[in-house]
Amino acid sequence: MTRVKRGNVARKRRDKILKLAQGFRGSHSTLFRTANQQVMKALRNAYRDRRKRKRDFRRLWITRINAAVRPYGMSYSKLIGNLKKVDVQINRKMLAQMAVLDPSGFSQVVQLAAQAK
Repeated sequence: MTRVKRGNVARKRRDKILKLAQGFRGSHSTLFRTANQQVMKALRNAYRDRRKRKRDFRRLWITRINAAVRPYGMSYSKLIGNLKKVDVQINRKMLAQMAVLDPSGFSQVVQLAAQAK
């Protein structure tokens, strides 16, 4: 059987992994085996956290809306339920932005929701 020299292919494969590992600390960025493990772990975490980011932002918006609506004597769940009754279709991101950047507009939305009883 003929001998297969993998010099070119193997070097390209290793270089690709080491390029992804740039910026890692210590041998994680220089030695192929450890770099390969860390790159696989980093890619797995990145994939998971791209989905987690969406959940985290939704939790942040809900927390901000809840904190902003409490001074009006209402809770987050009551606000959202009343907005659905009045058929106001503002998503949580926009409500949170209004609570932070436009408190007067947010208070009008809260008053509108308060009328839904």
